[in-house]
Amino acid sequence: MNSRISILFTLVAVSIALTSPSQAFPPPSEKQLAHWLKRFPKADTNKDGKLTAEEAEAFRKKFFRNRKSARPSAPPAPKVDPRWENKAFPKNAVSLKSPEEIKEIFAGLTNGPAVTSYPRPKDGSLRIIGTGHSFMAPGYKTLPQIAQAAGLRQPPLLTHTGGGVTGSTRYKWEQENGIFQFDGRPKPRLLASLSNAKWDAMTWGPYFHDRPQYYECWIDFALKFNPEMKFYLSDAWPQLDQLDKLPSSSEELTPTVFEKLGKEKNEFSRGLIGGLRKAYGKKIFIMPTSDAMVLAVKYFHEKKLPGVEGIHKLIGKKDRSLWRDRLGHLGPGFGQLEGYVFYATLYGKSPELIKTDISFSGVNGYPGWDLDRTFRKIAWQAVVNNPLSGVMDKNNDGIGDE
Repeated sequence: MNSRISILFTLVAVSIALTSPSQAFPPPSEKQLAHWLKRFPKADTNKDGKLTAEEAEAFRKKFFRNRKSARPSAPPAPKVDPRWENKAFPKNAVSLKSPEEIKEIFAGLTNGPAVTSYPRPKDGSLRIIGTGHSFMAPGYKTLPQIAQAAGLRQPPLLTHTGGGVTGSTRYKWEQENGIFQFDGRPKPRLLASLSNAKWDAMTWGPYFHDRPQYYECWIDFALKFNPEMKFYLSDAWPQLDQLDKLPSSSEELTPTVFEKLGKEKNEFSRGLIGGLRKAYGKKIFIMPTSDAMVLAVKYFHEKKLPGVEGIHKLIGKKDRSLWRDRLGHLGPGFGQLEGYVFYATLYGKSPELIKTDISFSGVNGYPGWDLDRTFRKIAWQAVVNNPLSGVMDKNNDGIGDE
């Protein structure tokens, strides 16, 4: 793949293509346009030496038309209600009601407690609330086991999840509030607890065509009742649909290929998180699962992943691979790696400091203890080397610097 065009796809798709009245991103700055012109002179169609947003958008569209036949199909852009562009949500939005009213609404929808609440843990454990989809599920499943093995009495996670777009931040906000596609049918599972209890962190999984405002609404609501909260977005990982065409053999799945795909993911993360940080400061962080999976590819080629047989099951047909399907769900055992990345980012400690073995649900002894310890090493490398994780370890003691 032409990496320069790939980066253009990410940058322009995020910063230019989404600048129409129906989108949330601001127009690109003169500095951005000048930078793109230097890298992509062909985008300047009238050859006046100045790149406009319209020319950059036209260049992007032409690129997509030319590659459409070769590029594997990616999920289409979800239909977004145009009322997201309004300055305020509808008056019937649950988030506009009082905590008592929100609690009462959810109480009528559940057989359990309307509000989940935990006292502040004395051992530094975090009270975590979150949304997410199937890419978040492995980490959500393994994180509690990892925290327990680290000696923490972390309260159970409170999550509101779904498959695909139904687990995205936008979808869950509409569903919890009873607005737009859920008009009059609210399900404030998280809003009830956010407004009536204390929480330390909120986690999300990204989705295609995300906009900052899908996160801002959650942040604003959470900070209203929990001003010390921090927020963490997993950046997922590289997917085959980023390539021009499907590889014909596993030999094409090199570390260099995945490093390029990982850089595309990082470009998107920097664009999204960078904007949110301007508004909220260093309350927003990345859980770098993408960097961890890119590192895992490198480790595999160096024969440092004991028991792993391939990179991608779709290409190499090996069950014990890093990825198992076209969309990019993780292969067996790699949910442990994601959980370690979550733990390392949230707690600022290396999983390598955990001395005990953890009994994850494997099959026939896979993953083994050696592979699990390699996951711990990869996770810490990924976290401390990503500036958006908020974790640094300059003295290499396995504990994040304050």
